Amino acid sequence: MAKQNHSFNTRSIHVGEEPEYLEGSKGEVVAPIYLSTTYARQEVKKHGQFEYSRSGNPTRFALEKRYASLEHANYGLGFGSGLAAEATLLFTLINPGDHIVGFDDLYGGTKRLFNQWKEKYKITISLVDATQPKLIEAAFQSDTKLIWLESPTNPTLKVCDIAAISEIAHRHNVLVVVDNTFLSPYFQNPIVLGADIVVHSITKYIAGHSDVIGGAIMLNDKELYEKIKFNQNALGSVPSPFDCYLVLRGLKTLSLRMDRHQSNALAIAQYLENHPKVDCVYYPGLQSHPQYALNIKQAKGFGGMVSFEIKGGEKEAVQFLESLELFTLAESLGGVESLIEHPALMTHASITKKEREQAGIKDSLIRVSVGVEDKDDLINDLEQAFNKV
Repeated sequence: MAKQNHSFNTRSIHVGEEPEYLEGSKGEVVAPIYLSTTYARQEVKKHGQFEYSRSGNPTRFALEKRYASLEHANYGLGFGSGLAAEATLLFTLINPGDHIVGFDDLYGGTKRLFNQWKEKYKITISLVDATQPKLIEAAFQSDTKLIWLESPTNPTLKVCDIAAISEIAHRHNVLVVVDNTFLSPYFQNPIVLGADIVVHSITKYIAGHSDVIGGAIMLNDKELYEKIKFNQNALGSVPSPFDCYLVLRGLKTLSLRMDRHQSNALAIAQYLENHPKVDCVYYPGLQSHPQYALNIKQAKGFGGMVSFEIKGGEKEAVQFLESLELFTLAESLGGVESLIEHPALMTHASITKKEREQAGIKDSLIRVSVGVEDKDDLINDLEQAFNKV
């Protein structure tokens, strides 16, 4: 049986799929896909381990065990999407009139969700540059309940000091949530650094093959876990058993994929940094990145995401993007294939231009999810596209 002190590679393959992980197991090496929506009981007043698949499903149970293990957490919860996980978390933790402090550079869907809650539930949100922990503390109010972070951020790849911010938050009895999607549990573990809750868009690196939508929450606090689990069931925001199977399958190669994503991303970031048609490059693995040393201190890697500003503006960015042949012009990230997009017109189009500008999302900004193809093929594709601008 894989234990918490086993290596990441071992846990990512074995946790949740031990042949006797479930009473009545036939010794399956791979967790079966349990499609049953309901479970029989022998006694009217007593049900077994599972009762109804919205409330609990054996395949999801296996995956949630693995989620917890990979983030060094006591508990893991699976959801139908990353935003379903975020919405359930807000529903559980936030009441009308509460205040949230967030990073000024967050995924556009998260900001959209925050804006909806602001209007509907009259909560207040302060978005600040979390690369400076003192700005986080300065933003606190008497009704602050939550700090919401990404590190690195989407799409400008800022890095914040998770341990320092967590220490500040806990002095004020404020919870810290970290979206760890970009680095994955392989490269970074926010709970180990002091965060209270980790969220993931499982759709990205954890599943890794652009064929499943999912979300996850990992945490240590049992009372908080029970509250979130209650709402996971009450809201019904759960993944299907087949989706859970796909994620369990994808997780077995997460470390292999992340190493390749990273080596390719570093090569491309270095290429872009020296390109005459590029103004600046955002990648935590470059020594020119403002938080390069911090990322080395708190993470084991830099990830596969690179953003850069092309010289010119929207016209040049669009021309470049539409000239690529191997990179796929599409939203999302973290799959084995390389994807590329224009944040202002695509992933972050749902937030206002003012919000984008405050977060540094210019019309010249391009975000790259570097895949696991041959790096020379990827660089050649970028070069031929630059030649057409």
